[in-house]
Amino acid sequence: MHIELTRQSVVIKCSLEASVMTGNYEFYYAAGILCQLMNRQVAADIRPEALQTLVQELLPEFSPANGQEKHLAHMLKYYHPDQDRYDSQMEELLKMGLQEQHMWERIV
Repeated sequence: MHIELTRQSVVIKCSLEASVMTGNYEFYYAAGILCQLMNRQVAADIRPEALQTLVQELLPEFSPANGQEKHLAHMLKYYHPDQDRYDSQMEELLKMGLQEQHMWERIV
């Protein structure tokens, strides 16, 4: 999967506020954004189960600044990653989320 498509998917879904996360790629990018917004560090090679645990621990402390952040938190809260699926693109997507400079812009 092309990683830019995953980024666009998460940005669009957060803007619509009526969508759900559909895969680990989106989960990793969205988790990276959450960690960036909360100024939290995370190892890029974290596995799905550990990342889900971390995200669920962070969400109660998260105070969304806008509707997009609120929906991001909602999607992360209810997403259950496929624990058996992990590849290097997920690591790359997590890093992208952690370093995102144009949050919520559809085309960068």
